Amino acid sequence: MRIAAIGDVHLGIESSGALRPELRELPERADALLLAGDLTNHGTMDEARVVAAEFTDLGVPVVAVLGNHDHHSDAEADIAKLLCDHGITVLEGTAVTLDIDGRTLGIAGTKGFGGGFAGRCAGIFGERLMREFAGHTADLAASLGSALAELSTDVTVALTHYSPITGTLLGEPTELYPFLGSYLLGAAIDEFGADLALHGHAHAGSEHGTTPGGVPVRNVAQPVIQAAYRVYELQPAAA
Repeated sequence: MRIAAIGDVHLGIESSGALRPELRELPERADALLLAGDLTNHGTMDEARVVAAEFTDLGVPVVAVLGNHDHHSDAEADIAKLLCDHGITVLEGTAVTLDIDGRTLGIAGTKGFGGGFAGRCAGIFGERLMREFAGHTADLAASLGSALAELSTDVTVALTHYSPITGTLLGEPTELYPFLGSYLLGAAIDEFGADLALHGHAHAGSEHGTTPGGVPVRNVAQPVIQAAYRVYELQPAAA
């Protein structure tokens, strides 16, 4: 199975048509396209319409999660509906199963959130705002785990915006790590299993990493992969 992925395209109203030419040959190169959030600059509906036009009718299924930029204008529900109306599946604590040439590809997704990593992370304690911050991370990580648990597919992918590990953050200032991801996402992936985890958000990070449980993780933020998308080939387990 060939899975194309890209995140952090940050399309603005001036970006109409910018990506479309680079996506023309996608059906010959991949079986599905996964979008790892930050599809817009400021989360406006005008920007979302550009995203919808760029990624609709590409000849392969398109599955997305939203990112922090897509939430900036508090229009994330409307953005998700617009994308869905254009045939783009948007996940948030949910999963979808795609039929790819007689095999099944399961994708579980959430935006995720910050909070940090084991030994250096926020806890659900103290001021209400801190409890809400850390609690939001825990809730979204739990929803990712529940979505993964629903899947029984030949190939399984976990799709987030925030990072589940520190390995793909290498290159970013360590002071930013708590705002770039959470170990709870990685723990959910390891507990319920996946063949590949994809995320964005860390523009100065690294492409390759692995969860503590051995699941390959790839940072597909466009500034990292420096391409319209990256294709990863996964082999379904033998029957």
